[in-house]
Amino acid sequence: MTVAALLSFTDAATATVALAPSRAPTRSRTQAAPLFTGAVSLRCRRTRPLTAAAATGDSPSSAAFHGECFVVGDNIDTDQIIPAEHLTLVPSKPDEYRKLGSFAFVGLPTAAYPIPFVAPGEESSRYAVIIGGANFGCGSSREHAPVALGAAGARAVVAEGYARIFFRNSVATGEVYPLELADSGASKECKTGDVVTVDLDSSVLINHTSGKQYKLKPIGDAGPVIEAGGIFAYARKTGMIASKSA
Repeated sequence: MTVAALLSFTDAATATVALAPSRAPTRSRTQAAPLFTGAVSLRCRRTRPLTAAAATGDSPSSAAFHGECFVVGDNIDTDQIIPAEHLTLVPSKPDEYRKLGSFAFVGLPTAAYPIPFVAPGEESSRYAVIIGGANFGCGSSREHAPVALGAAGARAVVAEGYARIFFRNSVATGEVYPLELADSGASKECKTGDVVTVDLDSSVLINHTSGKQYKLKPIGDAGPVIEAGGIFAYARKTGMIASKSA
């Protein structure tokens, strides 16, 4: 991947730090300080493997996620994903990372979404895949949004379209795969609780409950960054910045 491509995934402040070896963070992933005032560290505590393949010991290039889906509509904003009162939680602290996951999607109106994404009293969700409509992740810029979804156990978001900042934050944190549908319809036809498979290699969403399949746009150069665990991990892996052991 080129430097220009990596820069396109995140904001200028983050990219400047990532691409400057003399100022590269040297602390462990669980002790990272925020990059700038009011922002959460892009290097978050992860308590699960990035891909199903990694969990089984298979090649990480054959990534497929399988499980129940949680379906939302158009224009899901970041305040619905994680309300502002929970932004004081620090994802680099393991207990607060888990707590952040317990609050994922608590901003959704219960009248429209009577089934919670995370059951009361739980820290993680039963839903491995989130299916959304257009403009998913709109609203304020907060890295906590994809982090909360990842902390809850979601592996991928499949939507008809994304707010640019949510897509970039998802890639930069490495928390969830922001996958875009090639055709519309999935958010209307799929139901919460349907059993689905997301196959990254084939770029397809399979709904085993309904028997329907939906073509996805390839994740492209963003895939290796997410697979590595985010922008910093990818930059170290590819030698763009010095590794922790250097």
